[in-house]
Amino acid sequence: MSVTDTAWIDAALTSARPQAVGALLRYFRNLDTAEEAFQNACLRALKSWPQNGPPRDPAAWLIMVGRNVAIDEVRRNKKQQPLPDDDQAISDLDDAEEEIAERLDGSHYRDDILRLLFICCHKDLPATQQIALALRIVSGLTVKQIARAFLVSEAAMEQRITRAKARVADANVPFETPGAVERSERLASVAAMIYLIFNEGYSASGDTAEIRSPLCEEAIRLARLLLRLFQSEPEIMGLTALLLLQHARAAARFDADGQVILLDDQDRSLWNQKLIAEGLALIDKAMRHRRSGPYQVQAAIAALHARAEKPEDTDWTQIDLLYGALEVMQPSPVITLNRAVAVSKVKGAEAALEMIEPLAPRLSNYFHYFGVRGAFLMQLGRNEEARIAFDRAIALANTTAEAAHIRMHIDRLMRDSQPRNVKAGK
Repeated sequence: MSVTDTAWIDAALTSARPQAVGALLRYFRNLDTAEEAFQNACLRALKSWPQNGPPRDPAAWLIMVGRNVAIDEVRRNKKQQPLPDDDQAISDLDDAEEEIAERLDGSHYRDDILRLLFICCHKDLPATQQIALALRIVSGLTVKQIARAFLVSEAAMEQRITRAKARVADANVPFETPGAVERSERLASVAAMIYLIFNEGYSASGDTAEIRSPLCEEAIRLARLLLRLFQSEPEIMGLTALLLLQHARAAARFDADGQVILLDDQDRSLWNQKLIAEGLALIDKAMRHRRSGPYQVQAAIAALHARAEKPEDTDWTQIDLLYGALEVMQPSPVITLNRAVAVSKVKGAEAALEMIEPLAPRLSNYFHYFGVRGAFLMQLGRNEEARIAFDRAIALANTTAEAAHIRMHIDRLMRDSQPRNVKAGK
């Protein structure tokens, strides 16, 4: 790789960011200071690395430079002593680089990154602020990029991130190395936050899917990072596998007009086989640990879909059993609703409809409940009841693509209800 080709610098800075910002946060105990120190270190890297080549350990280099620059800034503000010469500072750094690289071992990195991720998903923060803070601090996306993905103004997103930082500062979050129990709790919180980031991108409609797709890709990057830190954790394998298998279908989920394409109708040749292979290998590895969890079960369901070359090859009986296991782990009306789809394939629409009827009070404002209920009723020929369910679904649609999909069902019902012997135009 040529030192004059600066593309490698961007990749190195992106990769080193979580380690470097995490260590700087531990040192300065302030998110703004840590972030600014890292940014200043990046500016020095852009000046130094093209001339001197990449350091042995980019993260160690950035941590030391960022720490020194931030300390110098404090000294300058206090007028205690002048700022040292930049060139001399870089020269001193090159001499000390090997010692720093040896001192910053993987276990320090792991604690620093986990601490950084945990702070972003602090329990006092609403989910939207957790996600925004993680994308800004851990991933390094600009406020403009995050605002675009969330379809809000830059000012609104800046305010959201500022509020999150202020709340973290007020919470007096501890910065010492977490113990085994706390580390386990933090890991679950971090995994949930990454899952939320992915869902923000995955739930985009056809007209916003391209804009919000980077959220899915960033969630996968963070999941892979977490997996590198906890290589023997089957639930982190399951989470990563789930995101890979879901994202593998991205190119087939919407048509050219941005309309939703259901799983059974998708062109499976458009599915990303590389992501599927990685996801399948991960879930198979996770299952061998025999410590099942919700992410592994969801990934196993996604894997059964991915392995089916044609819709009719799908093992719906196994999917029904997996959803049953998931219901035990995480009782939820939404999980039962999803299981009902599998039941409809195995036992028919009547059994599935009977399963979801008790869910009505808890899902009275849930778009997918009425869409699924309408589909079951339509399969049973109860068209008037189906139309009422579809009308309710349209009223609850979150996106234009969802509404258009339901409208298609209503149009089909209207066509089917017309007398067969009446010709068009008469």
